[in-house]
Amino acid sequence: MKRILTLLVAAAALAGCGRNAGADRDAAMDRFVDELMARMTVDEKIGQLNLLAAPGDIVTGEAQNSDVAGPISRGEVGGLFNLKGVDKIRDIQRLAVEKSRLGIPLIFGMDVIHGYETTFPIPLALTATWDTAAMREAARIAAREASASGICWTFSPMADISRDPRWGRVAEGVGEDPYLGAEMVRAMVYGYQGADPSHYATDEIMACVKHFALYGASEAGRDYNTVDMSRQRMYNDYFPTYRAAVDAGVGSVMASFNEIDGVPATANRWLLTDVLRDQWGFDGLVVSDYSGIMEMTAHGIGDLPEVSARALRAGNDMDMMSFGYIGTLRASLDAGLVTEAEIDRACRLVLEAKYKLGLFDDPYRYCDAERTAREVFAPEHRARARQIAAESFVLLKNENDLLPLRRGGVIAVVGPLAASRENMPGTWSVATDLRAPSTLVEGLRAVAGGATKVVYARGSNVCHDGALERAATTFGRDIPRDGRSDRAMIDEAVRVARSADVVVAALGEPSEMSGESSSRTDLGIPDAQRELLEALVATGKPVVLVLFAGRPMTLSWEAAHVPAILNVWFGGTEAAEAIADVLLGDASPGGRLPSSFPRNVGQIPVYYNHKNTGRPAADADWFAKFRSNYLDVPNSPLYPFGYGLTYTTFEYGEVSLSSDRLARDGAITATVRVTNTGARDGVEVVQLYTRDRVGSVTRPVQELKGFRRVPLRAGESADVSFTITPDMLRFYNAELAYVAEPGEFDVMIGGSSDWTRSVGFTLE
Repeated sequence: MKRILTLLVAAAALAGCGRNAGADRDAAMDRFVDELMARMTVDEKIGQLNLLAAPGDIVTGEAQNSDVAGPISRGEVGGLFNLKGVDKIRDIQRLAVEKSRLGIPLIFGMDVIHGYETTFPIPLALTATWDTAAMREAARIAAREASASGICWTFSPMADISRDPRWGRVAEGVGEDPYLGAEMVRAMVYGYQGADPSHYATDEIMACVKHFALYGASEAGRDYNTVDMSRQRMYNDYFPTYRAAVDAGVGSVMASFNEIDGVPATANRWLLTDVLRDQWGFDGLVVSDYSGIMEMTAHGIGDLPEVSARALRAGNDMDMMSFGYIGTLRASLDAGLVTEAEIDRACRLVLEAKYKLGLFDDPYRYCDAERTAREVFAPEHRARARQIAAESFVLLKNENDLLPLRRGGVIAVVGPLAASRENMPGTWSVATDLRAPSTLVEGLRAVAGGATKVVYARGSNVCHDGALERAATTFGRDIPRDGRSDRAMIDEAVRVARSADVVVAALGEPSEMSGESSSRTDLGIPDAQRELLEALVATGKPVVLVLFAGRPMTLSWEAAHVPAILNVWFGGTEAAEAIADVLLGDASPGGRLPSSFPRNVGQIPVYYNHKNTGRPAADADWFAKFRSNYLDVPNSPLYPFGYGLTYTTFEYGEVSLSSDRLARDGAITATVRVTNTGARDGVEVVQLYTRDRVGSVTRPVQELKGFRRVPLRAGESADVSFTITPDMLRFYNAELAYVAEPGEFDVMIGGSSDWTRSVGFTLE
């Protein structure tokens, strides 16, 4: 039988040659899958829908003794995830190919979220580059390394828009804006999969956009919580990022944990079939999140057989770790709760994914030990990760041009994150060798050279509460608590600071203080570190806050008292060297904020593309009675969307339009002159926003519609142009029709959402 399958695939591959290769491949795939499914029993079809986490005790050569060996040999498993190692994956694949009746290969997935062993900045930080080419390259390198290591499926990109930084998973996402998020998600899909989703090369892997849908809008910022919003907001603000992935040909979609209109996404037919397949034309496979099917019983919509049947009928094809499909679907079929056609549909989509990945042709095509040695953690990959990390850092403040630091003299590096290599890569870096990154102290010493003395003091624990610290340093990211008193640690840090010319305070969140199941109600720098920072500032020495963060944080005191603040997020395996590059001026901070930073938690949600009320604030920075504002703080964020400083300054001229009237089938060009008015070369992120002045429904005060990264030498000017078309002005109205309504519009161009030049035009 296995020989027959191999011959069938070989014939299908030959049919794909020539002028109509794409169509021929589709036809060949259909014939192959038809033939295979005709040989499959119902139980074998259900087995393809079963996705399991790899047992942690699998070692090379012992696959046949593992917990999954029996189910795989019986054809009861469609795929495994988070198993690392070519030899281990080859051994497990051999069980499926040589021991099961039909020899159907497994698909191997992994949470390759922001790199494999060469780890790039967390996705929120990659989005902060505002550089789609860099995002695509990071995903491309991740695919090359993962595919060389036996992995052919990644559960990425995460396309969840979020405007609530209490939710820890903002670290994995693309910020608050649907346009910027969609551009970045599209780039990631192309980076993982390449341009042809009907056929993957051996160094490409199938992407899985998640979490469909609305997961980033969970109430109170609490993970896995309820989501409730209007469909108009869904379509205008939260759906565009997922739709961008589908339009880019993403091979799979992961259902989210939350409910939508009272029905959990995992069993929501309107979402998974009506929207995803019928409206958007998605033809890949849908997989639940980890135990997502089983968890619907806690939502209160049925026992495991009931929720499993509901998920299948809704269009959820693969069950991740609920054992609901493998354990209940046969009985549900016999009872008439599901049909064999529904099982066939799901099975076909799983088999088609394996076909496109080439696993039927060669089940071991991703198990290439030579490629592993050549590709994984390759020097050229690490060099690019270092450059992209520097591009992601956002300079929030730089009083009196304290940065970049000058070489020579003494730099004191202080803080519990200054010497923790395990926390440098950031959350969801499951394939990373946590021993590989340098610490910040090591990175600074290496980059600064012998003429600069780098001294170190820990200064504090992560926080006063030991239990909270343990919860925030899981998964091998431990920062052992210092047994000294808080006073003793601060006194030592102050002595070290006074001996130095400048202080670099490495403070903020440990990497697991953000990410999944890491919601917070206090978004400030943890208490013990804040006390340390206050003591360092009180020395009178110039202090640079190097802020480690997986989310927007509240920094009002820091903004008022610390001379320089560099937000470095979590920059990956090469973060330490990249931070040193930027601190010492070998690279310039290139990031702009993809999410607004609130002044305090009470402002949340705060985001730039909000709508006006009937009583808008007269001034976002001042209180006025009977206006929509606060008594105690301004409406405006501390640092707005799109904000970020560089080591130079830029000046914008007036915006000019090629015409002040835009025809329904036409285009106009908006142009602005940008000048580097500083003494150093730099890159400006020029941002285009529009505003629909009058609509049939209320419209946001501004919406991002374009951006350009523009390198300019000191003193150089450039004219930066954007083409504006009616399609850019479309939105979903009250009837969910996608329209561009005629009328008056503003176009705004500038360096952040709160600083732009504006001009008006009319859409005819």
